[in-house]
Amino acid sequence: MRGATLPTAVEEVCTTSDGARLRVLDEGPRDAPVTVVFTHGWTLSQRSWDGVVDGLPVAAGTEVRTVRFDFRGHGDSDPAEDGVASIDRCADDLAELIDQRVPHGRIVLAGHSMGGMTIMALAERHPHLLDRVAGVAFVGTSAGDLAAPALGLPAGPAALANRGERAFRKRLATARGRRLVKRSALLRPGMRWLLFGRRPQSEHVAATAEWLGAVHPANMAAYRESLAVHERAGVLGKFADLPVVVLAGTADRLTPFAHAQRISEQLPGARLLVYAGAGHMLPLERSGAVTDRIAELVRGAR
Repeated sequence: MRGATLPTAVEEVCTTSDGARLRVLDEGPRDAPVTVVFTHGWTLSQRSWDGVVDGLPVAAGTEVRTVRFDFRGHGDSDPAEDGVASIDRCADDLAELIDQRVPHGRIVLAGHSMGGMTIMALAERHPHLLDRVAGVAFVGTSAGDLAAPALGLPAGPAALANRGERAFRKRLATARGRRLVKRSALLRPGMRWLLFGRRPQSEHVAATAEWLGAVHPANMAAYRESLAVHERAGVLGKFADLPVVVLAGTADRLTPFAHAQRISEQLPGARLLVYAGAGHMLPLERSGAVTDRIAELVRGAR
């Protein structure tokens, strides 16, 4: 690795303006020329980026700092209060995190699923921060049309699945427990079908189920409502002058290729890459490829 050093991880807490404590993982030298800020997906965790972050200094060939955090109600962060769990609030938290932890220097933003939507909302709500952004990676994400996903099913079964999901969401909205499911192994078959492509690694499915099981139930329901009304194709033009990569898996049931294609159509200069057989969990299923694409953005930012 040319001139790069292995990152040192520091776990910290970022306290937001309204008092919420967000768990932050900060790795790499503070004086690195570029900081990559990662945002994770709905029902997931900052740890979903582990495989990408671990290989990034070597792939970039330079010192790089990485910062990631758990959204409210996810991982080790505080749950969101009633009416607060939304993509808008995630964007505000991201803006506060950048102001507090990365107040200077060049930034690359990498967002998976709801994390990518959060970056879109950041551009909408805090456009001044884009002045410091040197590149963006949209990974398995969408600019909208998520109210009733097809899930790779025929119309009839998809409609039935969406009705069931809405009913389950209503039950979650009134739940008060901190964890959704204490025995996350019960979630694995469903997670494998919904989120992964062909031949996923068992440890990836297990970790994903564990992250989902730790989500605050009422927050999970509220975020799903926010996903349903997320329509930000018109915001994408704010990224037009930036290097952007859009990554998608051909077996993604939640944000299929058409969603990535829609983003790239709004950003003609973006680089669209599609991974055969991969599902929604690209940071796990194709961690090496995702690392390489983000490393290219880092090198271009120097």
